[in-house]
Amino acid sequence: MKEVLVKDADLRAAAEEGMDAFIDVFVKATYEAVGGELTADTMAELSADQITLLAYVILRDEVMDGGFVLLIHDGYGGFIFKNPFSRMMRSWGLGDLSSMINKVHKLYSHYHEEIERDYTDEEFMALYERLPMFDDFDDEFVENEEEWTSAVACYIDEHIDNFATIVSE
Repeated sequence: MKEVLVKDADLRAAAEEGMDAFIDVFVKATYEAVGGELTADTMAELSADQITLLAYVILRDEVMDGGFVLLIHDGYGGFIFKNPFSRMMRSWGLGDLSSMINKVHKLYSHYHEEIERDYTDEEFMALYERLPMFDDFDDEFVENEEEWTSAVACYIDEHIDNFATIVSE
C-alpha cells in the first residue's frame, strides 16, 4: 500500500474551514501519493477506503456539475457502478446514498452506451431531454449532498488511519 501523508497543520486548518476542506486534504494527499492520477495500477496501491473516498468526490463533483448523465458521459459510470462503491457507502453509514446508487445502476446498465458516445455540445445537452429518468436522482443527490458529504467527513474523522498517516511536518 502507498503511504498517504497528511500534515497535522493542514488537517487542523482544513477542519476549521469545514467538511469540504477536511475531505479535500485527504483527497489531495491521496492523489499526490499515487502521482496525481487514479488508474488501475495506482488503485492497486490504495486501500478500499481511499478508493471509495476518491469515488465519492468524483461522484459528488460530477453530479453537482451536471448530474448522473455527465458522470456517465465523462467515463466514471463503470468506476461507480461496476465496483463495490454502493456497498462501501452502506458500510460507511450512507444507506440512502447506497440505495440511490443501486437504482441509478439500473439506468446506467440500460443507457450507458448511448450516454458514453461522443457528442457535440448541443447533442450532449439534448441527452438531458431524452433521458429525464435521471432527473429525480440528480435532484435527490443535490438535496442530500451536504448531509452525505458531512457523513463522509465523519467517517474519515473516525477512521483516519484508514486514509492517511498524520505527520507533524
